[in-house]
Amino acid sequence: MDKRELLDRCRAVGEDRMLLARVLDKLEQAQRKNIPACTGFLSESEQALAEPLVRLAGGEDRCVSTGGFAGAERKMLCFLPDWLEEEDFLAGQVPIRFLRCTYRPDQGLTHRDLLGSLMGLGLVREKIGDLLVDEGSCDLAVAESVADFLLQSWSSAGRASLRVTEIDAGSLHIPQARVRELRDTVMRLRLDAVAATGFGLSRTKAAELIASGRVQVNHRECTKGDQLLTQGDVVTARGFGKFELSQVGGQSRKGRTAIVVKRYL
Repeated sequence: MDKRELLDRCRAVGEDRMLLARVLDKLEQAQRKNIPACTGFLSESEQALAEPLVRLAGGEDRCVSTGGFAGAERKMLCFLPDWLEEEDFLAGQVPIRFLRCTYRPDQGLTHRDLLGSLMGLGLVREKIGDLLVDEGSCDLAVAESVADFLLQSWSSAGRASLRVTEIDAGSLHIPQARVRELRDTVMRLRLDAVAATGFGLSRTKAAELIASGRVQVNHRECTKGDQLLTQGDVVTARGFGKFELSQVGGQSRKGRTAIVVKRYL
């Protein structure tokens, strides 16, 4: 299939189609020039969108996704030539560098503040990976092509002055995820029933939220409240956060299924 046919098969339109076209360009570049070629940083939903395209195009076996460290959410898709092994590429050829900005803890900068200051420098989102915000500092992964610019030019966020230095991956401060376990029973593992538990909503409110198009299951939009979930599924909703259906237990005498949900705080 040619490029247009592949994009048509994925039924993507607008910005999604443009994103997939850029992914295909990188795959074709790796194949044509016999060199590694990487996308910018993609969100988890963008990665999920690109996955079937890469599979259709036959690039799955030579595709490596990395955000620079274990547990990263935003990742590059990197397409490797036949002569380059994944281990060798990850060991020293990934076009990602790591920065640390520090500021006074009492200035209380948030993820939004710091990301806004980066966008204010004229950068596009795909040049910036995960921001790991801690008290008085933020570590972040950035595309190699903008690292030197940020070291020279990123000096403030709002009224706060920043000191920016380069660090290696082993020095990253990775905050521990804060979660709360919620236990409940449901008649069926329907999205609306489990989301009601995960987001602390009534079943009716959960169904309305899902129908509004604000809910994703495993980073793909889902508007069907009756979709059945399985253990390990991750559900996100704009304005409500994220939870994982971490355990599915046995049934009670009344036929209800025990579940454990991990709500990310």
